[in-house]
Amino acid sequence: MRVAVISDVHGNAFALDAVLADLRAASPDLIVNLGDQIEGSADPARAAALQVGLGATEVRGNNEEKLWPGGRRAKISLELGAWLETQLDAAALARLAALPLTAHALDGRLFACHGTPHSAWDMLLWEWRFDSAGSGMGTEAGFYRARDPRELRAIVEPLNAEVVVCGHTHRPGATRVGDTLVVNTGPVSDQVDGDPRARWTLLERRAGQWAVDFRAVPFDIEAAVRWSAAHSPFGEFEAALMRRGEMVGRGG
Repeated sequence: MRVAVISDVHGNAFALDAVLADLRAASPDLIVNLGDQIEGSADPARAAALQVGLGATEVRGNNEEKLWPGGRRAKISLELGAWLETQLDAAALARLAALPLTAHALDGRLFACHGTPHSAWDMLLWEWRFDSAGSGMGTEAGFYRARDPRELRAIVEPLNAEVVVCGHTHRPGATRVGDTLVVNTGPVSDQVDGDPRARWTLLERRAGQWAVDFRAVPFDIEAAVRWSAAHSPFGEFEAALMRRGEMVGRGG
């Protein structure tokens, strides 16, 4: 059994193109999409259409919750939301807003969420701590701290799953909690570690055990930047984000 996991496409159709080429070569039996599908400006309408075409098991991310009434607050988030409404029709936006918080697959062996089982905004494996000059996740002004392992066990054990997959942190990593493999998949777009390559995760179950393979795929960054600059007011923002591979945040 092979499961491909993607997360945090953030409207980057160019990064998603590269991921899907690599993903399809792996011939997965199931695809899981952990949300934050369109919140970005590198051809989000095409990114949305590509994701619909996957037939994936889907959950919503925190950015899908921004599509809810009153879901946006920060200035850049409001501006991006207004622009996204010119790129995708109301039905496409409504579909994303209605995605479930969590999902089960493979007869309950796999549990999927974006952040935690209880919130698309919280992190499962880590917490984000700001330093004294902190301004946003993914910058030099803060750091990840591992969640207390007792807290993690209290969250994971009741799920009764063999593998739990989550996203949101834009940081790939995995651990075991009892007999459960917990996997935080890396993002298709908007990296935090200075490596701008697109990420996805391949899970494989052999003889009752799960193994994880974190993938990093080059994509045409300059084509993504050109599209954003030509079709949106966010080209400069996207250029800095994608070329540096360091997420600076899109606001609440």
